[in-house]
Amino acid sequence: MNTYLIKGATLVNEGKQFIADVLVKNGIIEKIGQGLSAVGAQEINAEGLHLLPGMIDDQVHFREPGLTHKADIFTESMAAVAGGITSFMEMPNTVPNTLTQELLADKYAIAAETSLANYSFYMGASNDNIEEVLKTDAKNVCGIKVFMGSSTGNMLVDNEKTLENIFSKAPILVATHCEDEATIRENLANYKAKYGDDLTIEMHPLIRSAEACYKSSSLAVELAKRYNTRLHILHISTAKEVALFDNSVALKDKKITAEACVHHLWFNDQDYATKGNFIKWNPAVKTATDQAGILQGILADNIDVIATDHAPHTLEEKQLPYAQAPSGGPLVQHALPALLEMYLQGKISLEKIVEKTAHNLAICFDIEKRGFIREGYWADLVLVNLNDPFKVTPLNIFYKCGWSPFDGQTFRASITHTFVSGNLAYLNGKFVTHQIGKRLTFER
Repeated sequence: MNTYLIKGATLVNEGKQFIADVLVKNGIIEKIGQGLSAVGAQEINAEGLHLLPGMIDDQVHFREPGLTHKADIFTESMAAVAGGITSFMEMPNTVPNTLTQELLADKYAIAAETSLANYSFYMGASNDNIEEVLKTDAKNVCGIKVFMGSSTGNMLVDNEKTLENIFSKAPILVATHCEDEATIRENLANYKAKYGDDLTIEMHPLIRSAEACYKSSSLAVELAKRYNTRLHILHISTAKEVALFDNSVALKDKKITAEACVHHLWFNDQDYATKGNFIKWNPAVKTATDQAGILQGILADNIDVIATDHAPHTLEEKQLPYAQAPSGGPLVQHALPALLEMYLQGKISLEKIVEKTAHNLAICFDIEKRGFIREGYWADLVLVNLNDPFKVTPLNIFYKCGWSPFDGQTFRASITHTFVSGNLAYLNGKFVTHQIGKRLTFER
């Protein structure tokens, strides 16, 4: 492996900013200090650049196996490292659904050959696979995913006894998608009765309503408290849900944690008029009040981490009428630039971005030797230029699907270098594709 000496960067790490050199050797951060030198090291002049720990994304859908016309682990991990994401945790609603240990192992085998980023995969839960779920290895798998709301295939867990089984017996973190299915079905029936087939995207947050989210999230919290479950609720989309989460204790002591996603921070329901189905997600993008409430929840530490819920579909699929168009969109390449833009707009500090995208993921999931710029840790690092604007266009998008909800957006900050486990994986638009990321391990 190459030895790198990053000179004169402004490090953003553990609540501080300071200028230092960083020596990377054999994949590990060997030394942080002033005036460092190393014989044979490849020097990188990072004066004027900011060095961040790589973003760890705890929620992506890379579509492999079974849906590789939309995306695959190679293409989306490539887009991720271009966006400063050095590690990802991928969801089980591929085809077939990841509902057995054998199918879970198959995904790890694909990533071990093709992923440019570090990787982990969730074990999926259904109404009838509790025995397989309980076999999950806590040291080598990020968590168990439970869809407490609409999903694909056999992954909607709506049986009360099954939920109690999972929450009471799960050997590791349980991550939930929380939308109450009965509420959504009732809302949809009411809108169809009123509008027939003329449903529009503006109705999406009313059908997949704030009430549906809160009802499901509050049930998950209640179950977790009853059974002392390690619960992590994904993609909080309403201001009301923020109050479900505690900010009075340190993250390491929390049993119940929460995630917000970039699209719920960036967009609100006024954007449906221009973006249409391209910002159709589940849970839905909701009001400006919800958008502001989620940001406040992040700043106040009710919400612990920021992720993407990267979920690509083809352009043709997203251009279908509202009711037929699938929910989800690609985000890994542009999540960190969007957050850096929010910093430049004065909405959030660099230190808080790093905390919510790297440090807290490592704490939340007990990830081994990642998420911080520390001597002895893996060198998952990102250099960013806060004064190098670029405009998102189809010509500079790396997603297999070829589009972005940020199309036409100019971001004022660019990612220049991404190091994955000590390898320079991305440099100013170019990739090193023969170096594969490592499987995440967990100190549990």
